Amino acid sequence: MTGGAQASETPRPSLVPGGIGQHPSCLLVRLGQVAYRLQEQAIDPLGVRVRHFSVLQMLVDLGATGQVDLGRQLRIDPATMAAALDHLESLDAVVRERDPADRRRYVVALTAEGRRLHERIVTAFARVDRMIDDELGDRATDLLDSLRTIAGSQPLIEAFDGETA
Repeated sequence: MTGGAQASETPRPSLVPGGIGQHPSCLLVRLGQVAYRLQEQAIDPLGVRVRHFSVLQMLVDLGATGQVDLGRQLRIDPATMAAALDHLESLDAVVRERDPADRRRYVVALTAEGRRLHERIVTAFARVDRMIDDELGDRATDLLDSLRTIAGSQPLIEAFDGETA
């Protein structure tokens, strides 16, 4: 056997080996795990996790928001949301205050420190995003559009929310 023949028999290294990659859902799960781990590693020096970024990003997008509403939109259970907010409060990134119109409700707001932390996280995530963009080149925008389409798929939303309701 020649060197060239051996090279053609050696499968290209893949994060999703073999026939597993024939299933879009399996590809999404595995690549999601990879992206999650890389993102977690990227922001670990900041003392936060991906779930904290999600909370900060929603507050950037929406402004001050009710704690329960925030958890529902992010599909985070109340105990996990409370723990995430406790951690962000300890970093002075958010404040929780009683809603004057409904004393049973907490409103969560981003602080100036929270905005700075959000920007540092975005910068850290950009390094990981660049790895994906560099691999895809001109196709990166198409992938992002496709992933957004999947994220907004009503049948998937209903199936997922039905499972978690």
